[in-house]
Amino acid sequence: MNDSGHQNMADADPGASALEKQGNEPDGRPDTDSAAEQGPSESAQGAPESAQGAPESAQGAPEPTAQAGTGPTAQAGQTAQAGPTRRSRPRRRRSFWRELPILIAVALVLAVAIKSFALQAFFIPSGSMENTLEINDRVLVNKLVYDFRGIHRGDIVVFNGDGSWDPGPEPVSQNVVAEFVSNFGSMFGFGQPGEIYVKRVIGLPGDHVACCNAQGQITVNGVALSESSYLYPGDAPSTMRFNIVVPPGRLWVMGDHRSVSDDSRGHMGDPGGGTIPETAVLGRAFVIIWPLDRWRFLPIPATFEQAAFSKVAAGPGLPLTMGFAGAVPLTLIQRKVRNRRGRENR
Repeated sequence: MNDSGHQNMADADPGASALEKQGNEPDGRPDTDSAAEQGPSESAQGAPESAQGAPESAQGAPEPTAQAGTGPTAQAGQTAQAGPTRRSRPRRRRSFWRELPILIAVALVLAVAIKSFALQAFFIPSGSMENTLEINDRVLVNKLVYDFRGIHRGDIVVFNGDGSWDPGPEPVSQNVVAEFVSNFGSMFGFGQPGEIYVKRVIGLPGDHVACCNAQGQITVNGVALSESSYLYPGDAPSTMRFNIVVPPGRLWVMGDHRSVSDDSRGHMGDPGGGTIPETAVLGRAFVIIWPLDRWRFLPIPATFEQAAFSKVAAGPGLPLTMGFAGAVPLTLIQRKVRNRRGRENR
């Protein structure tokens, strides 16, 4: 309500304020210019006794009804008359079909990354590793293990035969990007590697591997291998004689089913004398995952853990130890010579 209306109610007689206001209108009707002004006039007409009975309220403090014309209630009424408030629109959910390509792309990238750098499953198509691995077994190959340790005798490895047992260039170590791109293409039939083999490592670089001793056993650096725990029942360690020193960076590998296995013995006329390059190794087969009734880990047989192997192999710390052992006496002799010369010069 405006200031002029407030002065009329404060100065004039409360009982006649409504009549005077009506008499001032040319047509005898109350003013209807605004909802805020119309409300107090009707209240004054409908309840004159209340206005007369409480002159102090009219003269001192305005009635709540009259003051509502300029308060929050009137503003809320005007807002209601102006129209409904704008409602916030609910956020539209993205369609499943729009998200599906993103999910497929992420899953594909993760699958290629895992296959390239961590784990990969392989199918066993032949019986060359029986009874350790049987036809139609699925094995899981650890591709990370050789980033943290070297290849061990007795490991079952999966490798690419290119450049050793098969035609083509030898596999080389690739950087992370090249490895990822190569495996990504192989998932769609591009850049497929050569023939993939699975065998057991018998000789490491520098090992002298021979067959056979007087007991018919294969020897590595003169240490006989007791292979009954993994050889196919009834098989001899080897019916083919061989005697080889494994070249640097290469491995001598054999199957567990020796009588049917096409392994290093059968490729002694190929480059490397039957050995395979370490760079061709894709990883170590460490567990059978299918069929479920054949699920088990593939540990290194105990015969490859013989203490004699550690005595033969010179550890990387041996040259350093020998260097220190030779340096200490030389340092002491040199010091004595200097002290003697110093005394002579005094």
